[in-house]
Amino acid sequence: MTPALLVAGLLAVTGALLLGVVAVVPPAPRRVPLHRLDPAVLPQGSALAGAGAAAGAAVERALARRGRLASGTAALERAGLGVSLPVFVVRTGLVALGLGVLGALLGGVVPGVLLALTAPLGARLLLSWRTGRRQAAFADQLDDSLQLMAGSLRAGHSLLRAIDSVSQEAEAPTSEEFARIVNETRVGRDLADALDEVAARTASDDFTWVAQAIAIHREVGGNLAEVLDVVSRTIRERNAIRRQVKALAAEGKLSAIVLMLLPFGVSGFIALTNPEYLSTFTETGVGFVMLGVCGLLLTAGALWLKKTVSIRF
Repeated sequence: MTPALLVAGLLAVTGALLLGVVAVVPPAPRRVPLHRLDPAVLPQGSALAGAGAAAGAAVERALARRGRLASGTAALERAGLGVSLPVFVVRTGLVALGLGVLGALLGGVVPGVLLALTAPLGARLLLSWRTGRRQAAFADQLDDSLQLMAGSLRAGHSLLRAIDSVSQEAEAPTSEEFARIVNETRVGRDLADALDEVAARTASDDFTWVAQAIAIHREVGGNLAEVLDVVSRTIRERNAIRRQVKALAAEGKLSAIVLMLLPFGVSGFIALTNPEYLSTFTETGVGFVMLGVCGLLLTAGALWLKKTVSIRF
């Protein structure tokens, strides 16, 4: 492949990705004159914006037919991403298309397909990573949020006003979740249902206790501030123990990572220094069998190490 053709292909892929982003990403809000704010006048959109909207609508219909629209939207909410599911899918598809074309230009069809498959895998890993990070941050901020709620209740504020104070004073993601509770209750949703949904979305057993305590208080009454103080103290002690367990398990996790990377590191070093030493594994049937057995043993060892160092608390 000539360098000119390679450069042209890279420019084409880059242009396609930029056009896709422009078509999908909504424009930044701008101030407009008052005379243009006429509901009878339909806004005029560009061709790229129309193509992006059409692609998003088609993806939304496909997801609805397969019954994945609700679960995908819930996954984005757990990760804290402020985009709709069709937009996220379209962006992932555009990145996959660009990577596939780039891989096809550099190495052929098979590398292009493999490189394109990294886009949905990376999107899934991104959602998992952001979800875990967001849930951990919510768990760390919960005890301070409960203390703020208890202080607001002692000052004479109502329960909803105390929750609103947390949404204004706390950091994200706690402020986002509590603001959502306030907004949902203002439009008529029951407070208990909103609290239970936050507990499920953040996967927090501690907040489940808070929701149950608030539900019991609404039925039988009592001093909710003292109850929140007790719950906050319990959560603080649990967080301290969890951090201690995490610190003690860090050495085991690092050892597991080193043990898993060691075979690949040694094999790479030998491949660079003495390639003929490893030729037996790639040129004979016995070598392929040995590589398969090694892969199975590495997989079993990885699962064993993961189970050993993963301490659920």
